[in-house]
Amino acid sequence: MLDSISVGGPPVISTKHGCDPYGRGLDDLRRSGMILVDKPQGPSSHQLAAWARDILKLNRLGHGGTLDPFATGALTLLLGNATRLTEFVLSSDKTYIAVLRIDRSVDLRKLVSVLDSLKGEVYNVPPKESAVKIRVRTRLISDIALIESEAESGSHAISVTCQAGTYIRTLARDIGLLLGCECKLEELHRDSTGVFGQRNLCTMHQLRDASLLAEQGDDSAMKKLIAPVEAFLNGKQGVWVRDSAIASVCHGAPLAVPGVFKLNTGIKSGDKVVLWSAKGEAIGIGEMSIGGDEVSGKTSGEVLRPKVVLMDKGTYPGSWTGRT
Repeated sequence: MLDSISVGGPPVISTKHGCDPYGRGLDDLRRSGMILVDKPQGPSSHQLAAWARDILKLNRLGHGGTLDPFATGALTLLLGNATRLTEFVLSSDKTYIAVLRIDRSVDLRKLVSVLDSLKGEVYNVPPKESAVKIRVRTRLISDIALIESEAESGSHAISVTCQAGTYIRTLARDIGLLLGCECKLEELHRDSTGVFGQRNLCTMHQLRDASLLAEQGDDSAMKKLIAPVEAFLNGKQGVWVRDSAIASVCHGAPLAVPGVFKLNTGIKSGDKVVLWSAKGEAIGIGEMSIGGDEVSGKTSGEVLRPKVVLMDKGTYPGSWTGRT
């Protein structure tokens, strides 16, 4: 958990406006929520998002983090206002389970040594199969480990935790080069994306069934499948906004010192931070105009400018007087 410091006096919290984000109704979740789908092998990420859009009867539904058609696993679907977080979902770290096929017998100790050598920053060029323009770039491999090996078939399962945008197919090729033999990616499963993992996954069949139940008046299953955006943003650097300042932020106005009552330590000028209400609602994403350590020593002046607004205008009134 990140440390935080208080600024000014304690907040006055309205009982008439806003709500606990984890107590929202289905309509609110559909307007700004996330679903983690277990993508099967075959369809593209765009096809899956289109099917979900039809199932949920939504105009705005996107996905964060493309998986190739042959890959399976965690694909984040963004509903309504949550599509504004696409950039942040795309930039989240990912964990994969990959099955490699090596064309000859290898010493497992050497394979483990090669995997260890790939931890850290590596060059990662898009493979020929990718639609991305080929250019040299670096990506961070936080962890890579051997899970299981089958000597007879030459198949080896590895886990990889990496920076967003890492091409596992390219990583497999590099493993082969370091071993002095051919290594191909045979299977790929995305195990987690950001804070979402296997326990959050649902299948397209489950999504369809939950949608049908909701149409019949039972929305309990659907509410379990849709996570509020706050579930994804929890744990990121944040600034907490007084109720009286929320409306102006929702209209794109800069946040000034009097509107802040708490912020995480270690925040620097230029950092992107989550804007939180006193009830734990995500108002949006802002870019710091000054360092966090400067805020507590000021009584006025600009703290940040909103870059992404998630909360609907009118959730908190602009003329709010502080009465609860």
